[in-house]
Amino acid sequence: MKSFCLSLLTLLGLLVLSMNALAQQPSPPLTVTTYDSLTAIVNRLDQQSEYITNEVIGQSVNGRNIVAMKFSAGNFGMDNNKLKVLIFAQQHGNEQSGKEGALMLAHWLLMKENTWLLNHLDLALIPQVNPDGAEANKRRNGNNMDLNRNHLILTEPETQALHHFFDQHLFEVTLDVHEYAPYGDDWKQFGYRKNTEVALGGCTNLGVDKQLRSLANQEALPFMMDYIRRAGFSSFVYCPGGPPEIDYIRHSTFDINDGRQSFGIQQTFSFIQEGMNGEDLFADNISRRAAGQMTGMTALLQFAAENRSLIKQQVNDSRRAIYVDSLQTRVSIQSIHLSDGSILELPLWSYFTGKDTVVRVQDYRPTVGTLTDVEWPEGYLIPLQNTDLLAWTARHGMKSVSLPENGVKFERYFIHAIDSIDFERDIIVDPVTEKSETSLADDTEYLFFPTAQLKGRLLVIAMEPKSMLGLVTYDRYKNHLKEKTYFPVIRVVKK
Repeated sequence: MKSFCLSLLTLLGLLVLSMNALAQQPSPPLTVTTYDSLTAIVNRLDQQSEYITNEVIGQSVNGRNIVAMKFSAGNFGMDNNKLKVLIFAQQHGNEQSGKEGALMLAHWLLMKENTWLLNHLDLALIPQVNPDGAEANKRRNGNNMDLNRNHLILTEPETQALHHFFDQHLFEVTLDVHEYAPYGDDWKQFGYRKNTEVALGGCTNLGVDKQLRSLANQEALPFMMDYIRRAGFSSFVYCPGGPPEIDYIRHSTFDINDGRQSFGIQQTFSFIQEGMNGEDLFADNISRRAAGQMTGMTALLQFAAENRSLIKQQVNDSRRAIYVDSLQTRVSIQSIHLSDGSILELPLWSYFTGKDTVVRVQDYRPTVGTLTDVEWPEGYLIPLQNTDLLAWTARHGMKSVSLPENGVKFERYFIHAIDSIDFERDIIVDPVTEKSETSLADDTEYLFFPTAQLKGRLLVIAMEPKSMLGLVTYDRYKNHLKEKTYFPVIRVVKK
């Protein structure tokens, strides 16, 4: 009985603190913050507060610093009872409100009534992943690369810095903050457009542990959306696709090359947040956009603090399971968005009436199913002469080990032909393959990369030649996929 009373008092206390947090917010920005101003702000906060330690985690293409603000009521990352949270914004340079919301969050966390969170969480906040794009107000980085499509191949210094930082701390919770633009001509012709101020999404790839996906969809997202609405902003599940009756509506991509799912596939409680962009894609209504973004971030922190033990347990259990995944026989490498029979009540804004409305979407596909799966291997052998593939494993920090001497056999794929397949309205390669048992060539040296490591699921999805999300779907690696030849990477499986 005493334990129950204490738990009830704790929950009531958290509820009161949550309501106070909604009432206490720093002033939103009136203009967009430049890189120099951002640098001055984060440095000043570091100097003024004992809760912050700044770390330069890397540089952009043009040499600008990428800074992580590490918040902790103690030594960051050293208390195993705390939950480690990573929030990062502005991968796309023309999505300014995420950065502004992150700066608001930094000030909000230092308010006396909010520092209690830091007794339960260690938060790393990266306000700006793409400083070069931000200064030019352009989506891409200084190499003209879309950073949020680079998390698998990791060719850019900005994404490399982000992943190396993640690898150092193995955050249990991540949030990737973006903006979406609802003003396309196809939606205008439809007569409606999306009008959600803060849209949220969890992981959808089937390689992310089912319990983590369930906790996100059934508990975290409803909590966060309710929190955001109580703060005076509209919120809904992030639903790309459409317009309705023209194309289907789905949840976010199941690809693992973005900031949300690339960490999710490492069994992280991972989310995406999409604020609504302004019509001019820059400073239009920046104050409200930033305040909405900050509110979404605080909603995640509140949920994480209140559920830290459950989240930590599920993340740890899911990560440990990777090391015994040979007990799980299949891995999905080609997937599809499917209907579950439900009709989506989609909140939109009407060009006809100039008011918010709701449209019933019949072609709604909220679930992900498997088209093709493969047996979980012990690992992969990469020939030493394939330096580009080995460089990729190095960028991800993947570990190679000695090849087991007994109890394994080797398989290789013959590429009969290269067909194509639709992937979220993109046409990508779909090779016709034949798998057969083989022996290792005496004149070829290999490195063995086991799947029994944190990035094991990522390794399987990347290395399978028929994978819809694999390396061979990128121009950089398509030369490994040739008709009437064997795929160079060899599977190692149990006998």
